[in-house]
Amino acid sequence: MAKFEKLDETTAPEAALPLIEKSKAAFGRLPGLHAVMAQSPALLDGYQVLHGLFAEKTSFDADEKTVVWQTINVAHECHYCVPAHTGIAKAMKVSDDISNALRDETPLPSEKLEALRTFTLAMLDSRGRPTDAQMEAFYAAGYGEQQVLEIILGLAQKVMSNYTNHVAETPVDEGMQKFAWTPASKR
Repeated sequence: MAKFEKLDETTAPEAALPLIEKSKAAFGRLPGLHAVMAQSPALLDGYQVLHGLFAEKTSFDADEKTVVWQTINVAHECHYCVPAHTGIAKAMKVSDDISNALRDETPLPSEKLEALRTFTLAMLDSRGRPTDAQMEAFYAAGYGEQQVLEIILGLAQKVMSNYTNHVAETPVDEGMQKFAWTPASKR
């Protein structure tokens, strides 16, 4: 499959220009994912909005946000987002123990975080139809209806980025290459 073109402020459609500037202001550079998404200003705008809402408005702390994001990234085998979110986790001061467990699909350091990963996978695998037992286990771990709905927000955001990276074969950004990752199915 041909790689998708990465656009910037000199090649992107006019509607994407303020979105590119927003990305550069937030990250200090234009991430490759955003450069690809710039071909569809509506997609880039939607992604930025969902990312902002999940990152800034949910009840999850930094560890929990990382669990939701990386659980989805790993399940979708996203070659771009796993390294990117490893770097983001480091910037958010999430422990390497959590990041490594998510990347390697090994047990997380707490039962509550493991319950969050398990339920996030249940939501993904069932396409939003978890069983009563899965819901009860999630609630027993200390989460509630708000967190169920916030996982749906995280899923929506990650589908946008993971699927874009799959079809575009987005190269991992230079600063994130040190966190390169290979899915277990391809090791």
